[in-house]
Amino acid sequence: MNRRPPLRDVHGIVLLDKPLGLTSNAALQAVKRLFRARKAGHTGSLDPLASGLLPLCFGDATKVSAFLLDADKRYRVAVLLGVRTTTGDAEGAVIERRTVPVLDPAQLQAVLQRFTGPLLQVPPMHSAVKHHGQPLYKLAHQGLEVAREPREVIVYELRLLRHDGDRLELEIACSKGTYIRTLAEEIGAALGLGAHVVELRRTAAGPFHAGQMVTLAQLEAAAAQGLSGLDTLLLPMEAALAHWPAVCLSEDLARYVRQGQAVFVPKAPTQGWVKLHTADRFLGVGRVLDDGRVAPKRLIGGAGT
Repeated sequence: MNRRPPLRDVHGIVLLDKPLGLTSNAALQAVKRLFRARKAGHTGSLDPLASGLLPLCFGDATKVSAFLLDADKRYRVAVLLGVRTTTGDAEGAVIERRTVPVLDPAQLQAVLQRFTGPLLQVPPMHSAVKHHGQPLYKLAHQGLEVAREPREVIVYELRLLRHDGDRLELEIACSKGTYIRTLAEEIGAALGLGAHVVELRRTAAGPFHAGQMVTLAQLEAAAAQGLSGLDTLLLPMEAALAHWPAVCLSEDLARYVRQGQAVFVPKAPTQGWVKLHTADRFLGVGRVLDDGRVAPKRLIGGAGT
């Protein structure tokens, strides 16, 4: 009888270049199998239609995954004007077609400018947002539509890369929770034409960028050479917090922190989240309290709160 290889305690982050046609969970499971990892999770779904940066967190790195979920993102998107679909992307059925006239460049730029800064977005029915515990997309598949509360998002940058007839190519930097499909539909509506997404690629998430990604084929090739080579493609979990201020603890203070106690640290930041470490080890994340003490929030190695 063939036995499955034993699972391993793997810790770190893989920046996967998710291919088209694969769900985020399917991509996660494929990579998890390659690493023979006991515990793993992804940080923010990409639709099967979308490709690009999908951070996968293994082992203790899952403790920082929420911070990547909350991180800003960057995308490149191709939008087809004059065609509306049920889902806002190419996977949906066409519900309206309009002739696209020659667009005045100044008018187009003026419309795009309206979609930068803070915006209120209504989550699309074809999304994972839950209504009474049920994902909206499941209700949509039943032909149902329910009222959704608008949510505030921020579009930091909306840059026109190319305009060719009925096709726009855009680069978008935005806050968490921004639906690019909804943004494309709203731009199309503002132009009086309708629109939907035909290509979408995530190029950055938090401190991570496209140049750091590895493909599924690269991971499979590394796995074929042995797990040690595969493990070299893991980033340390603290890489997800590269932009956070660091607080270095003495061994005495670290001992209190590991016990869940807040401590006073000389010259520590006065507010916000911080990453905690000793001279030679990353400990996890903490938050500065109102009285100036640094409180542990998520520690690694079984010492977390």
